[in-house]
Amino acid sequence: MTKSSIQVSRRQLLCGIPLFLAAAAEQRLRVIVSSDIGGTDPDDFQSMVQFLLYADVFDVEGILSSPYGNGSREAILKVIGHYEHDYPNLRTYSARYPTPDTLRSLARQGSLESAGLSGFLKPSDGSRWLIECARRNDPRPLHLLVWGGIDDLAQALHDAPDILPKLRVYFIGGPNKMWSVNAYDYIERNHPTLHIIEANTTYRGWFTGGNQQGEWGNQAFVAQHVAGHGALGEFFVKLLPGVKMGDSPSIGHLLHGSPEDPSAPGWGGKFVRIWHGRMTGFNRLTTAADEVEAFGVVEFAIPLPEGFGEAKVKFDNRISAVAAAEGGVLRFRFSPRDAKVWPYVIEGAQRLEGQFTAVLPALTKARRIDATHPNWWIDDPDPAAAEGVHMGAKHVSRWREEFLRDFAARMMRCKQPAQGSK
Repeated sequence: MTKSSIQVSRRQLLCGIPLFLAAAAEQRLRVIVSSDIGGTDPDDFQSMVQFLLYADVFDVEGILSSPYGNGSREAILKVIGHYEHDYPNLRTYSARYPTPDTLRSLARQGSLESAGLSGFLKPSDGSRWLIECARRNDPRPLHLLVWGGIDDLAQALHDAPDILPKLRVYFIGGPNKMWSVNAYDYIERNHPTLHIIEANTTYRGWFTGGNQQGEWGNQAFVAQHVAGHGALGEFFVKLLPGVKMGDSPSIGHLLHGSPEDPSAPGWGGKFVRIWHGRMTGFNRLTTAADEVEAFGVVEFAIPLPEGFGEAKVKFDNRISAVAAAEGGVLRFRFSPRDAKVWPYVIEGAQRLEGQFTAVLPALTKARRIDATHPNWWIDDPDPAAAEGVHMGAKHVSRWREEFLRDFAARMMRCKQPAQGSK
């Protein structure tokens, strides 16, 4: 018996769990999904279809609606309704598929409001449920897959910091980080030892690059392997005609990867430790000559202009944020999701304008590992791992045929019962 297995056995004995039962439990992962499903992007529905098709291999403990946008618990229940139609077929393949009513009982509404500058706001049913699950007397980690805003996680950590060691987070960042930057900033500053994968671009390898010939093309795959495959398949096709499933790498990380070692290759990608200097602060209006890191955090704390209290900020003429008067400064944050020039306008007692340039990190910078965040992982900035401008995406796209082939087999479960079943 290895040293690590001896340590596991001792921990199981201390928890009062029979060893043979504990060993079986350790093989199944505890999972909560936090999604903005029904909000700004239909790909969450696609990934939710996939998640439910693999629900028999996980211990599903929660499905939280955590928007930015118009996402809601009702959108989760909508997908479960389609799952219910296919459940008679699914259960012929595995008795471990949760019943539709069980899944409904696990659906929780998260925060409907984005956190202010503090990064947290007030408890939600979703954040309370996350705390309750993390505090259960279970020796296994709790895997949280964040497909939308990260506000409910920030709230849970604020209200119950003791749950941090139990959590393993896979955060589909990029635009989700942009919309929930204050919650992200709170977690990064106040809970630096959190075990988290921050996938800002790696996730794009699920639908970009890799083998897209023949049946493996985004639209060809859906036409051949999803359309006509039960209620879930038909629902999937009506959402989008091709594969996007941008949140699915978080599922793939658990299905074919090393959840405790994000640096290992797998369907969910391969990641590196974060580095110093990912946040940039300014105490003035900026120009295009001012550079920041793409997918980092930009914080402005400019001297409070006369007559200003709270103000509205718009980036790139479309993305809104709120600036607040705080300690004699006007403070606001942003996370640029693309490497480009970002103009912004501050509208209050007067109109103020500025811009800055977001750039991808240089490899020399990325090698300066941040020791204060020992379990924080991010996209591989090596150009050899990129799909076009998308850092790290080849670490997912290289597996494309393999994970789509497996998903196609799961879709067949919706179409017909297992052979020999009655």
